[in-house]
Amino acid sequence: MSMSLQLHHKCLGEGPPLVLLHGLYGSGTNWQGQARSLAPHYRVLLPDLRNHGQSPHASPMDYPSMAADILALLDQENLQQPLLVGHSMGGKVAMTLAQQHPERVRALVVADIAPVSYSLDDRTHAHLLNSLQQLPVARLSRRKDADTALAQAIPEASVRRFLLMNLERGATGLRWRIPLDILRQALPALADYPETASSYTGPTLFIRGEHSRYIQEAHRPRINSHFPRARLMTLKDTDHWLHIQAPGPFGQILKGFLHRCLSEAP
Repeated sequence: MSMSLQLHHKCLGEGPPLVLLHGLYGSGTNWQGQARSLAPHYRVLLPDLRNHGQSPHASPMDYPSMAADILALLDQENLQQPLLVGHSMGGKVAMTLAQQHPERVRALVVADIAPVSYSLDDRTHAHLLNSLQQLPVARLSRRKDADTALAQAIPEASVRRFLLMNLERGATGLRWRIPLDILRQALPALADYPETASSYTGPTLFIRGEHSRYIQEAHRPRINSHFPRARLMTLKDTDHWLHIQAPGPFGQILKGFLHRCLSEAP
């Protein structure tokens, strides 16, 4: 079993503790807009998961290891029962932690991911990582040059912009702040979901994008098995990045659910 890592994190606001977990290739800043909206009522923690943002790089990169990192962060910050929210990969981390340590999670919100193993047949993430690894960053002077060099391999401008947020300037030029080799090796584990007989019986909300395929009707029995109090809501006119595409409606759903959870007796 791997040692937990001390994660880089930011903290905003005061009130009941709330932890927001980002997805693959992201960082805590992905939740910055929602965090600013929530900070008047909550103490919001924005961690960078291992191998992301400014947090340490290490293997293995699997959900038990990442959940252990978050548990260590909760202990470090003396947070006994925070509200836990996660998107995509961060949602799987949140679900894993809630199932392993249900007594430490007041309520759970999972954005557009299910507790299932996903197929890697389309090789999407492998293609993205291969494209980034082949980019001659040492010979590039600007992020704009990197964007141009990636355009043929990754034609979607929004995807390129998101990925290139991980390109930073070091002492000798541009460099990746994420360990591409570790992420490439971890793809099978990240597509998977750890098998466990335990369940989380606290208040749980799944929010899916209307046009996303990550949470399907076929997943409902498994969701209900692991999270018997789960509710499922669909956010209209959104895809996988629902909290970015519709921040207002997403925030309203999130705030309403969290308020109701805190109104209930723990």
